[in-house]
Amino acid sequence: MDSPKAEKRWPDIDCAGNLEQLKTAREKGQRRLEADFFSLPVEEAIAALNELHDALIVRVLALAENDLARSGFGAPPVPYAYMLYGSGGRLEQTMHSDQDSGLVYEDARDEAEEEVNRSYFLKLAETAVEYLIAIGYPPCEGKVIASNPVWCLPLTGWTKRIAGWFAEPSWENVRYLLIAADGRAIWGDAGLANQLRSRYFGDLLGHPVIERRMLDNTLHHKVLVGVFGQLLTERYGENAGGLDIKYGAYIPMVNAFRLLAMRAGIQETNTLRRIDALLGEGWLNPSEAEETREAFLLFLKLRHFTSTTMEGGRLVGTGKLPASKLTKEMVAPLKKALKVGKNIQRKVQKELPIRLGGGRAK
Repeated sequence: MDSPKAEKRWPDIDCAGNLEQLKTAREKGQRRLEADFFSLPVEEAIAALNELHDALIVRVLALAENDLARSGFGAPPVPYAYMLYGSGGRLEQTMHSDQDSGLVYEDARDEAEEEVNRSYFLKLAETAVEYLIAIGYPPCEGKVIASNPVWCLPLTGWTKRIAGWFAEPSWENVRYLLIAADGRAIWGDAGLANQLRSRYFGDLLGHPVIERRMLDNTLHHKVLVGVFGQLLTERYGENAGGLDIKYGAYIPMVNAFRLLAMRAGIQETNTLRRIDALLGEGWLNPSEAEETREAFLLFLKLRHFTSTTMEGGRLVGTGKLPASKLTKEMVAPLKKALKVGKNIQRKVQKELPIRLGGGRAK
């Protein structure tokens, strides 16, 4: 199958014939990017890194299809799309991101065909996930992954699943709906993914109760800056004196702009593109857009200073900036950026209920 976006920048990846070669190509590519990462503009460096991840995942899927065919499973029986969620869906992965994925395939004509399709695509998803683990991508701890039958469905199955999440607005279902908003097709039939997204956004407009629950979920993670502008660093343990960049800076802004974009009917998944689109739709003024863009770019950069830990023989990012890397030169711009993030959270908290038809939030 064809990828929605052909990559020409990584010939070692395109030519890799097995997982060992692909793992070597990843390590080589990341070393190359690490050497230039902090000399490039942040947006350019992040884009290059995510092109690398996309190329690796696309090659894994090609190898998985080929290996299934050689093993007697044949070619994909119907068109499908492999989806990325989380930072992959947003094109915001770090060097050590995990797998967040799903798979949607075309509806069958009858039950017998559906059983064939279901069996094939679960096997394909399991194979792809296993291969990605082998080259250094750990699976999502929350089981948002294509090898989980919940996230590997035909189009009508996805439609019913999403309708069920909308019908029962539990915290977990709202979390799944927010995750689904970041879905991006990386391989296969992008038209299927577009149909899924169109149905998703159509359902969203008819569920104001869900939107209010999404607001609660969105504001769950607070920006780590105090009332006097001080950094709210870790107080205890091995990370004492450090700052949780992932959940105290980056994720709060991701969440805020995702919800604003969803309410505005903007289907972009990348946060910077969401900011630009919100400016164009009048949800942000030019000053807000400029400040938030600058703040978010700083958070994207600082995520690459965060520490890592070894889990299952693989390096995994902690999302936490160690005290040793929190330099004096970094503190002032970080405080400024965190204040911008806090202001955006306040904007969402105050303005979104009004746009939803309710009163101003207290």
